[in-house]
Amino acid sequence: MSRTCTIAELAREFGVTTRTIRFYEDRGLIMPLREGQRRVYRSRDRVRLRLIMRGKRLGFSLEEIREMIDIYDADRSEIAQLRLVLDKIAERRANLVQRQQDIATMLGELDELEGRCASLLDAKEVETSKPVRARG
Repeated sequence: MSRTCTIAELAREFGVTTRTIRFYEDRGLIMPLREGQRRVYRSRDRVRLRLIMRGKRLGFSLEEIREMIDIYDADRSEIAQLRLVLDKIAERRANLVQRQQDIATMLGELDELEGRCASLLDAKEVETSKPVRARG
């Protein structure tokens, strides 16, 4: 797949804006060739953009994505990259599990508070609906 494409074609293929692609280019994640003022994207850029999009979908930061992509460029055997990706996945999973536990705790606390507030409201409404006896 050595076909080249323009920024508009690449944007259309991945469902992103050309501004997004230029942003990744500015960050050094994608490095197209130049033909005068025109950017020419190769299959390598396509692969890198696919990895960026997948990494973003999984919640990795751009710096983490860069690290994973750059290590592939340094070690074509993919061993170091795969180890790094596995480590990043474990970190991400642990983070998500912790967030899930935190959310479950917060939901429990909200349920408890809601129940107490509803009970207090019921009591107040019953109190105010009782007829007031005249003193005398």
